[in-house]
Amino acid sequence: MAIELTEDAIVEEKFLAASGPGGQNVNKVATAVQLRVNVFALGLPPYAYAKLKELAGSRMTSGGELVVTARRFRTQEANRQDARERVSELIEQAQERQARRIKTKPGKAAKARRVDAKKGRSVIKAGRGRVQID
Repeated sequence: MAIELTEDAIVEEKFLAASGPGGQNVNKVATAVQLRVNVFALGLPPYAYAKLKELAGSRMTSGGELVVTARRFRTQEANRQDARERVSELIEQAQERQARRIKTKPGKAAKARRVDAKKGRSVIKAGRGRVQID
């Protein structure tokens, strides 16, 4: 379920000279795309915004813009589509909620096993002392 980016969320779409496959075409045509998306315009809930910030890492600016650069393909249109898909995937991942952890305590039998193991270890270590001849 890919999330569609609204036009008001996209701040800027810039085409750059790319590296990689393409031969002379790479030197002549600006095929790489740098997509800037205003995260606040997406209207994400607070938990999703925090997760998106964590997932994006250095791709998120202090002004709340997500910057994605796509240069995998040889054409502008393919790179443009790739950048939009990557932003959608990031937003989708950010909206997945983690299951809440339920705190548990060890049972009586587990506590007893732990104490017994400690006592056994204590006996073993006590036996390592100097041997006294009577």
